[in-house]
Amino acid sequence: MRQPYALLSAGLAALVIAGATIGNAPAPAPQQDKAIEGAVASVGRTEANRARDPYRHPVETLRFFGVKPGDTVVEIWPGGGWYTEILAPLTREMGTLYAAAPWPGGFRGVDALQARDAGAYGHIKKAAFPAADDQPRVPDGSADIVLTFRNVHNWKMGEQDKSAEAFAQMFAMLKRGGILGIEDHRLPESASSDRERSSGYLKVSTVRAAAEAAGFKFVGASEINANPKDSADWPDGVWTLPPTYRLKDVDRAKYAAIGESDRMTLKFVKP
Repeated sequence: MRQPYALLSAGLAALVIAGATIGNAPAPAPQQDKAIEGAVASVGRTEANRARDPYRHPVETLRFFGVKPGDTVVEIWPGGGWYTEILAPLTREMGTLYAAAPWPGGFRGVDALQARDAGAYGHIKKAAFPAADDQPRVPDGSADIVLTFRNVHNWKMGEQDKSAEAFAQMFAMLKRGGILGIEDHRLPESASSDRERSSGYLKVSTVRAAAEAAGFKFVGASEINANPKDSADWPDGVWTLPPTYRLKDVDRAKYAAIGESDRMTLKFVKP
């Protein structure tokens, strides 16, 4: 088992050598900060989702990415809609929110939100991702910010690496100067790269390489979502930990005490 604090320090040193900006975001404008805090406190959020806030730090994460109420925001593969519950009220009055997912059946969480409260979530636009030629897509050069939470590992896992097309399409949908924000489960740089194919964890260097190959420039990393208790070497990969608990009741208290995974939080820009 690794020594988590030592590896964390080594990872930070490597990023500094690479010219990254490490740490939290600069102080946001008061209006932006108030808007993010208000969206996280929205009455429309479920209690089950609020319970994950101590692990996912939504205020700090969206602040680091620089999300503003008037932005055109694209959420890639929103899944059950955990962040959609926050991004929808944040963008409802002044901005635009796209949910981009496999077409047409990848909108389970968004559909459930819209069925629950059309007034709060009806403005969310749906787009295919990755999009084929005959599918609706986010218009090229239209987005201020593209966000994807715990999804890049899905594109990298298995026999076929699908990340190149995913990053190319995200690059295309952003305006010049637009931001790509990525959060994902972090594998130590010293670990075997073979583990990226099945564990749900990725190295920071792997994600950076994929983004930079698509044309993105690395802006910086934050330790907002770090968890040094996570050794990233669990029996059933990242899904051993909460909230999935793939082993069900086996050592459940142990995994609950660890909490959710150690996560990278990376910010890129389209030059």
